[in-house]
Amino acid sequence: MSRIGKAPIGIPDKVEVKIDGTTVEVKGPKGQLSYTFRKEVKIVKADKVINVTPSDDSTTARALWGMSRTLLGNMVTGVTTGFVKSLEFNGVGYKAAVAGNTLTLNLGYSHPIEYKLPKGVEAKVVKNIIEIHGSDKELVGFVAAQVRSYREPEPYKGKGIRYSDEKIIRKAGKTGAKK
Repeated sequence: MSRIGKAPIGIPDKVEVKIDGTTVEVKGPKGQLSYTFRKEVKIVKADKVINVTPSDDSTTARALWGMSRTLLGNMVTGVTTGFVKSLEFNGVGYKAAVAGNTLTLNLGYSHPIEYKLPKGVEAKVVKNIIEIHGSDKELVGFVAAQVRSYREPEPYKGKGIRYSDEKIIRKAGKTGAKK
């Protein structure tokens, strides 16, 4: 039995959920998300609650049960409150700016990096922190990983882009020959 899969998903007041076979569409104040689940999982809406159950007792159905419930829960959370990933950048001359749907990064290269934000994702820069907002958790995490990959943190001086909650283990570096 999946402990995660058994938990029902509560539907907030301002959220609409439409189930059409295996496709679920969720609309809320922060946007609209749609996802097609596998046929091994049944999704049933009753009153203000969504329940996810495996369609049979196969290993595949039981394996997909908890994951499907989590994906559906993330959809409901995304359209109500949204998701945020914070990135922190450190380095001499490192800058970031947002203009429209383009994130411009100056990370010590000979040229600025311009990253086009996908539809449904917004970015905000405050001092040396980049906040990425969106209703789709997977897309927000993907964009944050892409931005971080332009200059990953290095262990000697700590320069680069890292997640705000990420810990970088610092190395001592070279020591001179002592005679």
